[in-house]
Amino acid sequence: MQRYVKFLREHSAREDDLLKDYLLKSAIERNLQLAIESSLDIGEVIISSANLDKPEDYPSIILILGKNGVIPMDFAQEFQEAAKLKNILVHMYTDVDPTVIARILEKNLDDFDEYARYIAIYLESEHE
Repeated sequence: MQRYVKFLREHSAREDDLLKDYLLKSAIERNLQLAIESSLDIGEVIISSANLDKPEDYPSIILILGKNGVIPMDFAQEFQEAAKLKNILVHMYTDVDPTVIARILEKNLDDFDEYARYIAIYLESEHE
């Protein structure tokens, strides 16, 4: 997850950059997708190993972590939006809005670091 987020930080782009440069847009979308998928995979492993409720969809992975104190619930409610974006990125149900991608690059990449920090704290507490 951290490798994908590092790529996104190194290749941050504004909306007009994404509109002009298809290759850049594609690379950013792919790395964002992989960052999200990695965070969801981590969540699924924790849910499975702790025998928590089985998630019905991607956003529910994050919410289950919140409801069970793995991550704070207020953060879970915000971070679940990333799981919703994953479906758009993977399945292209709609065209990916470059405005949304640019906003994520500018304002939300730290959410992945925060998620990783909460997971690390949870894992440390489980192994004490």
